[in-house]
Amino acid sequence: MGTPDDLTLAIDVAHAAGELLRAHWNDRDLLTIDAKRQGDFVSQADHRSEALLRDRLLGPNPTDGWLGEETDAIPGNRRWIVDPLDGTSNFLRGIAHWAVSIALEQDGRLVLGVIHDPLKGETFSAMAGSGLQLNGRDLTPAAPPGFDAALFGTGLPFGSMPHIDDHAADLARVLPGTAGVRRMGAAALDLAYVAAGRLDGFWERRLRPWDISAGLVLLREAGMRVEGWTPDERPEDTGTVITAPPAIFDRLATTLRAGG
Repeated sequence: MGTPDDLTLAIDVAHAAGELLRAHWNDRDLLTIDAKRQGDFVSQADHRSEALLRDRLLGPNPTDGWLGEETDAIPGNRRWIVDPLDGTSNFLRGIAHWAVSIALEQDGRLVLGVIHDPLKGETFSAMAGSGLQLNGRDLTPAAPPGFDAALFGTGLPFGSMPHIDDHAADLARVLPGTAGVRRMGAAALDLAYVAAGRLDGFWERRLRPWDISAGLVLLREAGMRVEGWTPDERPEDTGTVITAPPAIFDRLATTLRAGG
């Protein structure tokens, strides 16, 4: 299980990575940018942030495992799952919606999550069984509006991803019955916004563990329902997530799953 000391460490390390990224943000025109595939970019900011995170999380925990977006994995029953810069494209374009994401997994169960937004000075955190916090204070999301007034978040596939048509069909089903859908480009931060009640739900297919692991902890501790494309599917196993408050989850899930 995660401990309060683990949570304190994760928050402190997320803040340190955030300060490093803020410095790069101010000089982002100097960064060298590489494309991992069409629409998927990486820079020195990503690599340096992950190096800092890996050193400071594993330094005091040398037997822990590791899964990061930019470095080799290390197996372990207790494992840190990290996105050093969620929302890289936003970061490189000067769009202020990106974050550092840290999760801790113990024996296959996600037990701790921290998502830190350096520009807004917001740190969302949760430990299994302890509730959701924002900047160290307990946070209880407000009751959602009715489905007709709900505002949802999603991610859109890009480049040659094979599920572009599926997602276009999702939007065609969801948009007519809601107040709108936002695609803001940083899945971890979007999930934190659902946990905090700023968005009324979120869905996306085929995300990676570092995109969603911390957010899943926040969502569950905030009382959100979280499922995959089928009710018995775990998002941490497939990367596909549907989440919303219990009062409107069934309608969102039914609307999305109507497309098969």
